[in-house]
Formats: sequence, structure tokens, C-alpha cells
Amino acid sequence: MTPSQAQGPRFSPLSVVALAAWVALLVVLSVWMGQQAYRWLPVQASTAAPLVDGLFSFETAVGTFVFGGVVSVMAWVLLMHRADKYDESDAEPIEGNTRLEVIWTAIPLVLVMAIAVYAMRVNTTLGMLGPMEHIHLRSPVEDAGGYPGDRLPAEQVEVIARQWSWEFRYPGADVAATELHLAVNQPVTFRLVSDDVLHGIYIPAFRVKQDVIPGRAIDFNLTPTREGRYRLRDSQFSGTWFAANQADVVVESAADHQAWLQAAARQPLQSGISDASREFAQRGQSTKAGWATVPPAPPPQVNVPGSNTLPHDG
Repeated sequence: MTPSQAQGPRFSPLSVVALAAWVALLVVLSVWMGQQAYRWLPVQASTAAPLVDGLFSFETAVGTFVFGGVVSVMAWVLLMHRADKYDESDAEPIEGNTRLEVIWTAIPLVLVMAIAVYAMRVNTTLGMLGPMEHIHLRSPVEDAGGYPGDRLPAEQVEVIARQWSWEFRYPGADVAATELHLAVNQPVTFRLVSDDVLHGIYIPAFRVKQDVIPGRAIDFNLTPTREGRYRLRDSQFSGTWFAANQADVVVESAADHQAWLQAAARQPLQSGISDASREFAQRGQSTKAGWATVPPAPPPQVNVPGSNTLPHDG
């Protein structure tokens, strides 16, 4: 081993400048990709959305930096250290480089820990998930007054998931609907209940997704911040028509929301929206038996069926 080999490789000033320029380019590209990530998501319509989007942007930037670094190093090795044409000799044996191994172990560790700390801070700031209560499968009316006391906001909505329809009850106004109405910039607590199997409430514009577990009553808090019409979906596979288990979410001004509640309270009960029940009835009239499935629950009786065919913002 020569003295130069014992001292390790030496980098020329030009190599150091090129390495710094390469890292700077990766950083610029990563920051740009992180900013572009905001454009890939639906509109922000709740206080949770900016926090979740910021975390997603950070993860996109970190992923871009790692991906760009790995791919560029691979490209450099392939282009600059490839064997000559017709060279069939064996490569030189490499025993390893402890310093390099420490570096490429430390960098992922730092990045993963940074993402974890950021995610924990976002989760702590959101604080959307309240206590989970054990309940028995029963009629949802039995839980109408089951909210614990002063910590809950004024607006309280019971969300009942079934195979395959949603029902939203406003205990204070004695109103039920298959379309969710909320007042903008006013906090709301959902009491999530499932009457049969596992469901998931997912509103992309709000950046919220929470399992609705049978035998549990889960409190879930959020604040809508943008007026408009959005879409609520079932995020868990709950059977044949789970993809059709959707509902509209209408965010309106406080005055319009109160007017809607008062008008809804005067409406008689009627069948709510249930695409699954409608399609199951049509299937029963067909001469072809089709696949076996669980019969959907009857459409809920509500004051306001609403509509699930109007255009929405996300």
C-alpha cells in the first residue's frame, strides 16, 4: 500500500466545488418539488388541511432529495466508472469504507427522525381524536344524549355509518339528514357510530380520515374553513356497495346554517339517499341472480335527503 493510499483519497478544490453545486442543485429541486406537492391535493377546507399539506410537502421534498441523490450517484458510477469495451477482467476487491458506511447510515436516520418529529407535532396540534367509548350495537337514538360535558363545542353531530349509507343527526335541532351541513369557521364534534361493520369517514378536502368501529362511539373534532360542497367517502371496504357509500358535505355561513337547521326541522321524515338500496332493488328485478351480497340496510328516515349528484369541490 502506497502512502497516498494509506492517507485515503484526496479531493481537489474543483471536486469540492462540484460536490457542493450538486448538493445545492438537489436542495433547490427538492424545495421546488415540495412546493409543487400542494398543487396535487384537493382544496384546503379545514384547519387540519394546512398542517397535513405541510407535512406532505416536507415528505415530498425529503423523498425528492433522497431519490435524486441516489439516482445521480448511480448515473455517475455508470457513466464515469464503467469498464472499457471488451474488458472482461475481474474488478478490484473492495474491503469497504467505514466512514462512508457511517455517513449513509446517519443521513437516513436523521431524515426519518425529522419526519417522525414533524408528524408527531402535526398530530399533537390537530388533536382531533377524542375519547373512545365502548357501546353495544343498538338503535342510534339510544346515544342521542351521550356527549361528555364542557369540552365539546356547541355544534355536535352524530354520524351513523351503515351498509351502505350515511346518516347525520343534529341532537340540538332534532334534525336528521343524509347530507352533512356545517357552519364555516365553527368547530364541530362528530360522534362516530357504526351500526354493523367497520367503516371509515374520509373527507379529502378536510384532510381527515377516521375509522368508524362497531361497538365504539368515537368523538372526532374539526373546524371547516372554506364554504363549498365537498365529498365524504367510506375509506374502509365494508362490502359490495362500499364505493357508493358517499355523501355531500356542505359548508355554509353561520346564518345559512341556522336557516337550514330551522327549515329542516319543519320537514317530515322521508327516505334518505341510499344508492345501494336502489341498486339492490333493481338487481332483485333482474332475471340474472348475479353475485351473492348482503342486503343493504333500509334507507334512513331523515328530514333532508339532500343530493349526491351536484358538482363538488373535492
